[in-house]
Amino acid sequence: MTGRLILVATPIGNLDDISQRAATALATADMICCEDTRRTSTLLRHLGISGIALRVCNEHTEHDLAPAMVNALAAGQQVVVVSDAGTPAVSDPGQRLVAAAVADGHLVEAVPGANAVLCALVVSGLPTDRFVFEGFLPRRGAERRDRLADIAGETRTVVLYEAPHRIARTIDDLRAACGGHRRVSISRELTKMHEETRRGTLDTIDIGDPRGEYVIVLAGATRDDTVDTATVRRHLDAELAAGATRRDAAAAVARRLGVPRRMAYDLTIGRDDPQPTPPSDEMT
Repeated sequence: MTGRLILVATPIGNLDDISQRAATALATADMICCEDTRRTSTLLRHLGISGIALRVCNEHTEHDLAPAMVNALAAGQQVVVVSDAGTPAVSDPGQRLVAAAVADGHLVEAVPGANAVLCALVVSGLPTDRFVFEGFLPRRGAERRDRLADIAGETRTVVLYEAPHRIARTIDDLRAACGGHRRVSISRELTKMHEETRRGTLDTIDIGDPRGEYVIVLAGATRDDTVDTATVRRHLDAELAAGATRRDAAAAVARRLGVPRRMAYDLTIGRDDPQPTPPSDEMT
């Protein structure tokens, strides 16, 4: 006997976005793993569902919850995973539960539904044929600088999440990394009463009074973005700050931006790396 683990997408604002299939999965679950029992209880009451065991699944509890979830599946039960809003396991808990269920040989399914990434992307006016989801940026330090440098050189449309108290700083950091001319679309409160999308460039975008959760959709880099000296220097600084030698930083940036390694190396002179081993002529 084997149970099923079902990841159910829930509304990101408007409760009318719940699908009939999602409601059925919730109503027939033996156990629901959720981020916040209060938020999930509100949704269940809206659907007229009661009497189902709720287990807290967040960044602190997911690891310890996995064995109990696997035992429930082994007993033939149906376990549903939901996040507070949207699709679980994408910038939300659920990934560890899926990995544990797969490792133990249980069936894993997904019930699709609301997703802030796609909502913001399709209304952005930016290219949708190729895009990359970066989630939340690292908060600080070399890891953040490194990620910003990667985004600056990314040629696909980039989608990010951000909280209201960090949105202004993130826009400033993106402007510094990518240049102020880069097109951007910023959505907040998607599917809710005060839903809003503002479009412009990193230099001109005005987010107003920060409130609600944000989705940033950033245009990908063009060839002109990646070959100017200032952009190469920004990427080199991120590599060196992360601990790379001048030689390794030059090689990584040259690969990423499509510039000659000799040129990238020359731009490292005067930076912080104490190992000035020059590249060979064949690196040009």
